Amino acid sequence: MRLLAIETSCDETAVAILEDGQRLLANVVSSQMDVHAETGGVIPEVASRLHIENISVVLEEALTQAQLTMADIDAIGVTQGPGLIGSLHVGVLAAKTLAWATGKPLVPVHHIAGHIYANSFIEPLKYPLLALVVSGGHTELVLLKSEWSFEILGSTQDDAVGEAYDKVARVLDLPYPGGPSLEKLAKEGKANYTLPRVKTDEPLNFSFSGLKSAVLQLIQREARADRPLNRADLAYAFQEAVLGEVLRKTRLALETVEVKHLVLGGGVSANTRLRELILGLRHDFPDITITIPPLWCCTDNAAMIAAAATVAYRHGVRSGLEIGADPGLDYVSTK
Repeated sequence: MRLLAIETSCDETAVAILEDGQRLLANVVSSQMDVHAETGGVIPEVASRLHIENISVVLEEALTQAQLTMADIDAIGVTQGPGLIGSLHVGVLAAKTLAWATGKPLVPVHHIAGHIYANSFIEPLKYPLLALVVSGGHTELVLLKSEWSFEILGSTQDDAVGEAYDKVARVLDLPYPGGPSLEKLAKEGKANYTLPRVKTDEPLNFSFSGLKSAVLQLIQREARADRPLNRADLAYAFQEAVLGEVLRKTRLALETVEVKHLVLGGGVSANTRLRELILGLRHDFPDITITIPPLWCCTDNAAMIAAAATVAYRHGVRSGLEIGADPGLDYVSTK
């Protein structure tokens, strides 16, 4: 069974072809990072226009890489949401066009489900499973009691982890993308500044906007005291505060629900310090398998969408040509 998947939720135009849920025949990604670096962030209108320019080229390259034609494809998967509406629309329209032209079944996928199932490229997933999803738009603890069953145990009340990184990076005048730049600077810092722990309304929920405010207040306080700001030490303090909170909530979830597998997903899962902290949980939870996705599969790509769409296909998920992009798509809609 060969499934072709399309991912255009933000600023990467991606197409992948997956055989039997495991063998990746093609995984082509066209990144817009250099374009958006000039403006210090993703401009939605620009992103969608670049998707329009790139989608046919990326599709053709994926088929060439796999040495296949559309006649060899059995199903078409696509990210229906969440994401930027204009970007999503390009991918959904491309997938619908292919489905209409070829008569192949169309399988809509939740973007975060893709990040979760990306871990299946490393090893088979065991259920019940806990997924820690950390990205620019999401920070969630998701419980999968069985395959293709999603229950959100906790989510952010305000900023996502990646969003908080980007905002603080701008405060520190770091280049785009802010997350990797701040992580690099934090490696040069040491424990010097202290940031407060943010309280949440529910034990497994997250909150990061207060930490951004605390960083601003610390900078202002140092300026009033006429003390030079050590940017590396501040980056270190911020990263340790944010990731410490992520680790604390994940540990609490593992103590609260019984699972066999913990997986990490999302763009922030490429963070070296976070990967180190999550793997450190093996000491306290030796009976739980812990999987970290490969770096190539942390940022947005179509291989992860293909993995999720293959599972969805097995569970009978199909859609007609009437579907549209849904920037607010929730997990329930994927069942």
